[in-house]
Amino acid sequence: MSETRVGFIGLGNMGGRMTRCLVTAGVDVLGFDARPESITASGARAAASTGALVDDVDVVLLSLPDSRVVEAVIDGEDGVLRHVRPGQVVVDLSTAAPASTRRINADLAERGVAYLDAGISGGAAAAERGALTLMVGGEEEALDRVRPVLDHLAQQIHHVGPSGAGHTTKLLNNFLNAIALSATAEVMVAAKKADLDLQTVLDVLNASSGVNFATLNRFPRIIHGDYLEGGLTNTLMLKDVTLYLDLLGSLGVVSLNAPGPVASFGLARALGYADAISNTVVDAIGDVSGGVRLHDDVVAAGGTA
Repeated sequence: MSETRVGFIGLGNMGGRMTRCLVTAGVDVLGFDARPESITASGARAAASTGALVDDVDVVLLSLPDSRVVEAVIDGEDGVLRHVRPGQVVVDLSTAAPASTRRINADLAERGVAYLDAGISGGAAAAERGALTLMVGGEEEALDRVRPVLDHLAQQIHHVGPSGAGHTTKLLNNFLNAIALSATAEVMVAAKKADLDLQTVLDVLNASSGVNFATLNRFPRIIHGDYLEGGLTNTLMLKDVTLYLDLLGSLGVVSLNAPGPVASFGLARALGYADAISNTVVDAIGDVSGGVRLHDDVVAAGGTA
């Protein structure tokens, strides 16, 4: 599939990084984003419009904020749906509502186009080096066709089921991520106020039953003032938790653990960290706990001081 023509719509924090991985690997990528500077930064060739991009490629990759934006890009006047042709594959790398995903899949299938919902995990750092994990829903045959392209983005690619299964799995994973991040933020603020050495606390947690992704990968840098900029914002984290709750409602599953991350990332938004990386939730919790910072800098990375 070396001659496959690839288009990428949505070249923000994650999409831009993924596009750079493709370009670095020698893939000629046609890109479109509402911000032209994002196309330039990604290394992609610029498409004049969404429709023009779809007309000129075999595989369309999407990385967009939510289902509302995905639907606008798919269904809009110059959208994907109006320009696709049989045999193309559309891969949605966004975090989106599974019900919306299944509806889009049905619409594209009527036009002979495969739609894969490919949830991603690993954050900005993994996107930068092409080391993401993909959880893919949709036709396995279509996944096999685009796997050579996705291999430039991911170290692991899992086919998790039919249409919607990828985005469902992504929401389940993101909820656990939200729990780990918000709970660890609270614990680390408490550790700081208790005058404990934070590196020692992390060493203990990472050798004990409290270990999680945040203790292993986030807080060893946050305690030194490095918030790992470029990842999911507090607004998007809260959006993902809300989508998780909608999913559980549709499944008839009770959520007893959602109030914690809803309150934590809601607090971060209310205190001015809405568009800052979600790791700054620790500063929001610190703000209402006496102005605590885990590191020596007085001003947080984003949000209020």
